[in-house]
Amino acid sequence: MSKVLVVDDDPGIVKLVRAYLEQDGFQVLAAYDGKKAMQIARHDKPDLVVLDLMLPEMDGWDVCRALRKESDVPIVMLTARVEESDKLVGLELGADDYVTKPFSPRELVARVRAVLRRVQGLPPKPERISRGDITVDLSRHAVTVGGESVSLTPTEFDLLATLMQDAGRAFTRSQLLEQTQGYAYEGYERTIDVHIKNLRQKIETDPRNPQHIMTIYGVGYKFEG
Repeated sequence: MSKVLVVDDDPGIVKLVRAYLEQDGFQVLAAYDGKKAMQIARHDKPDLVVLDLMLPEMDGWDVCRALRKESDVPIVMLTARVEESDKLVGLELGADDYVTKPFSPRELVARVRAVLRRVQGLPPKPERISRGDITVDLSRHAVTVGGESVSLTPTEFDLLATLMQDAGRAFTRSQLLEQTQGYAYEGYERTIDVHIKNLRQKIETDPRNPQHIMTIYGVGYKFEG
């Protein structure tokens, strides 16, 4: 399991990035200022650092410089600064990639995996998931049930892909919201129920007695099959 150090002074961003990285199988370390980031990097030896530039104590530029003097750990910079000159300086300092805020958590995870794949030779994630008679083609954004094409909305597709990628795991509504929408607010959690109902209508032989998308009472949903 690869370790990723996430460095940002915004606890909300750290929490969001942590949730997506852990869902994708990474171990996540966190720091909220530059000095703590350096301590963790030296002690825990992460495989990659997601580094915000605007940090207290020691800013991201200085952290990047210090890391590069001591190691070749991959660095993905994360910042609200969008000027091309900032990007070039970051890359010249030794950053491997650069993501600007606001960002898609899914894109950030994809960037992290891509950088690690380059430096570690990690195998790419599968482009197709098959469970029973259901197949999700992630690259073509297509779904078939029993060999027949099924049309899903983007949210339905993301829900199905999330559940199938980790079949057997019970997801809370909040987790599914974060996976599909990038946020999780309690007042919106019940919208997942509507999407699940619609999804069942499209992929289950008998939507009232589902065999694949199962309700876990008091928790949320999981995929079986």
